[in-house]
Amino acid sequence: MGILSLFDKKKNPVLGLDVSSTTVKLLEFSQQGNGYRVENYAVRALPPNAVVEKNINDVEAVAQAIKAVVQSSRTKVKDCAVAVPGSSVITKVIEMPGDLGEEALESQISLEADQYIPYPLEEVAIDFDVLGPSAKNPDQVEVLLAACRRENVDIRASVLELADLRAKVVDVEAYTMERAFGLIQEQLEDQEEQVVAILDIGATMTTLSVLVDGKTIYTREQLFGGKQLTEEIQRRYGLSAEEAGLAKKQGGLPDDYEPEVLEPFKDAVVQQVTRSLQFFFSSSQYNDVDHIVLAGGVASLSGLAGLIEEKLGTSATVANPFANMSVSSRVNATALSNDAPSLMIATGLAMRGFV
Repeated sequence: MGILSLFDKKKNPVLGLDVSSTTVKLLEFSQQGNGYRVENYAVRALPPNAVVEKNINDVEAVAQAIKAVVQSSRTKVKDCAVAVPGSSVITKVIEMPGDLGEEALESQISLEADQYIPYPLEEVAIDFDVLGPSAKNPDQVEVLLAACRRENVDIRASVLELADLRAKVVDVEAYTMERAFGLIQEQLEDQEEQVVAILDIGATMTTLSVLVDGKTIYTREQLFGGKQLTEEIQRRYGLSAEEAGLAKKQGGLPDDYEPEVLEPFKDAVVQQVTRSLQFFFSSSQYNDVDHIVLAGGVASLSGLAGLIEEKLGTSATVANPFANMSVSSRVNATALSNDAPSLMIATGLAMRGFV
């Protein structure tokens, strides 16, 4: 049914490759008992505008960055898991006869898929997963159908091919975040039936995912991210984009940076978090969340989680999917720890080899 292999069950290590608007992030895990060990990890910056709002614009530049990140990590694995943004995927739960085998089910879905997908079928990649018996009819099963414009899948496969890698799995960002959240959930108190909001604040996009009892019930993307802080540093202190990015991470900016630039940006983040949650409350039965998890590069800003707790009155933590993992001696553990909040999608992709 095309390369959109959201629900592939084979167990082989894959490279989790998260291609965001500013970087390529690579993670490789091995399995240790019921947990994981980080075998390889690397991050490489992308040239400006190679990826815009999660769309790959410059295939060659992205392929070169992936080659560089693979070389830097020294991994030998060639099979990769990559993700498409949730906004480019249609999902629908449908009911099918419960006595169909996998092949018969696939044929039936192929025949009926055009009822549920508003694009010509030759333009989409489709996959499905049997969720279990229908609550309404014991003879039927509920099937999750997922469809994505083929161009979104094909361009990622082409980029990997140019980088001498294979697209083993093409996943959806929301599902990768849900999978990685399983590692965060272990760290929270009162895990049962919690309503948890994950805010993934990247360079240009913020994605809100709300999970109830570990399952995604809502996602929303909006244009907002750490690039706004970088641009303000550039403007105020006359730095290049590269210099501003480094100064943001490493420090060394003038004394007025914190009160005049950083604090107003943090207030803007709190405002965006509040606004994102209001959208969720207005379109659901919920009017509160039990916990906020901050992910993405912006989550690492000192004091941000505390500020959100103070302003919203909801407990907040910074995502660290590696808290209970062992790490190979090849991996720079300090850099991994610093980048941990921005590696949730890469983590969920690397886990695909084992779940």
